[in-house]
Amino acid sequence: MAQVASPLRRFIVTEAGSAGMLLVATAIALAWANSPLSGSYESLWEARAVVAVGDGEIDLDLRHWVNDGLMALFFFTIGLEVRRELSVGELTKRRSIVVPAVAAAGGMVVPTLLYLLIAPSGDATAGWAIVIGTDTAFLLGALALIGPESPTQLRIFLLTLTVFDDAVAVAVIGVAYSDALDAAAMLVAAACLVALAWLSRRGEWRTPLYGLVGVALWIATLESGLHPSIAGMAAGLLIAARPPARRQVEAAAARFRAFRQSPLPEVGLAAKRGLQRAVSANERLQVDLHPVTSYVVVPVFALANAGVDLRGGVLGDALASPVTWAIVIGLVAGKLVGIGAGALGAVRLGLGRLPQGVGEGQVLGGAALSGIGFTVSLLIVGLAFDDRALRDEATVGVLLAGGFATLLGWVIFRLAAVLRGERTAGLPVLLAEAVDPARDHIRGPADAPLTLVEYGDYECSFCGRATGVVSELEERFGDRLRYVFRHLPLPDVHPHAELSARAAEAAGAQGRFWEMHDLLFAHQDELEVEDLLGYAAELGLDVERFARDLDDEALAAHVREDVAGAEASGARGTPTFFVAGRRHVGAYDAERLAAELESGERPSR
Repeated sequence: MAQVASPLRRFIVTEAGSAGMLLVATAIALAWANSPLSGSYESLWEARAVVAVGDGEIDLDLRHWVNDGLMALFFFTIGLEVRRELSVGELTKRRSIVVPAVAAAGGMVVPTLLYLLIAPSGDATAGWAIVIGTDTAFLLGALALIGPESPTQLRIFLLTLTVFDDAVAVAVIGVAYSDALDAAAMLVAAACLVALAWLSRRGEWRTPLYGLVGVALWIATLESGLHPSIAGMAAGLLIAARPPARRQVEAAAARFRAFRQSPLPEVGLAAKRGLQRAVSANERLQVDLHPVTSYVVVPVFALANAGVDLRGGVLGDALASPVTWAIVIGLVAGKLVGIGAGALGAVRLGLGRLPQGVGEGQVLGGAALSGIGFTVSLLIVGLAFDDRALRDEATVGVLLAGGFATLLGWVIFRLAAVLRGERTAGLPVLLAEAVDPARDHIRGPADAPLTLVEYGDYECSFCGRATGVVSELEERFGDRLRYVFRHLPLPDVHPHAELSARAAEAAGAQGRFWEMHDLLFAHQDELEVEDLLGYAAELGLDVERFARDLDDEALAAHVREDVAGAEASGARGTPTFFVAGRRHVGAYDAERLAAELESGERPSR
């Protein structure tokens, strides 16, 4: 997972790890429901629990506390994740989401049509939405076990797809499976959503305020007749994520230095508040809630809902029921056909392309694994069917679909590996273009034993030179280190980055690359053309020549070559460091990079 941003990497690890707990909880529920103690299983989840304040009270059985309460927290966390990806993550690249969006649409429409084809009438039709969802935790867990080597790019593709799955599933739950609506309660819920949006817009960093409004929203939604899951998703979507501002990071660092010099309680609290201000409320809430929802909420949900007593002919009735097979075929065949045809068809039509490193056979394998509906499917089972027999048949269908989808995915991945050579689905980790002293900008001896290559962007607040990381490493290693800077401007987020890269090359044409390099990083907020011309004058360059070179095609081609090399090397953001020709993973502070440099003076590429 070397190329994955830290929040997404944490998400993947947590979801994949929770799949094991989900499986254990499901096995316990089934064993308990089919044991001599099966009566205690139902009596536990049917027990009432009342929360009362004054004249107001919420009276639900334990299963509804899980399905309507804890699962609202689960969908709130999903909403936070979706908003983060839309704001600063994978979904900011609008063109890159077209293919997974089309695939997701196919993965919902085709399963629904297959379900209604097999169960076209009667009470069974109410369960059509059971086949639209995908269980992300089980999907990632199965992919880790049976998927290709280094499946990171495929993981990201499938996660992007499930974002759309989850959003539509929650909308369906909220609209199609809600009770009679209470207008007054809905107005209160709407006011709570407005309050959350206002808190987010003003940059409120104290998460307890979001929590208080969120609880009020949950109560209002519960009273309104809407399913609380829709409130959870909507609330999460309204809390914005943002990259840490350099000013706030530096302020937090200053407070921590003050605490080190004066370790007093009030100074420590000020340092803590500074750190909290630097990280968006969205991401801090995710860090707190995601492990809870993955390792507690979802397994408890499985324990409460997966326990089907298969004795007394129930299993035989389920295997003969059109509901069971409508779910199995809808999830297993429908997801494979819908997602596979949607993704590959969108690529064929030129609407987008698959992620680098992902093959068509691997997409079909991932599509098959998407037939593991479990969490969302079981939630909809409980909402769609009042009849106990239909609920049991549907639950059996969901469980069977999970097993068949996993087996089918395994077969497809093996065939893709053998017949198409699709054995990995990750980005490259080696530097594609070897360091060339005749072309590259190198600081330090050209034949130094240690090599650090940075792909950077002059508007990136956290690139190596801007943070002092490179300076510290150069001071530490001296003539043993050569530092190479290559351009990776990100114009979608940094509008002046490409022009600044050309300015550095224009200064390089007059032998002053590094001086301009340092000036650009020192003035990241002042990168207009007139600013660049001023820096050229400050450095004593021929300003007229510098101005002409800003439009020089050869220098622009140099920048494009760097970008192409970054793409071929698996660099997707800035800064990206390569140590001895291998992409550095994780945090890029001076100590970590120094440790990697010292781990072995490997031949540089």
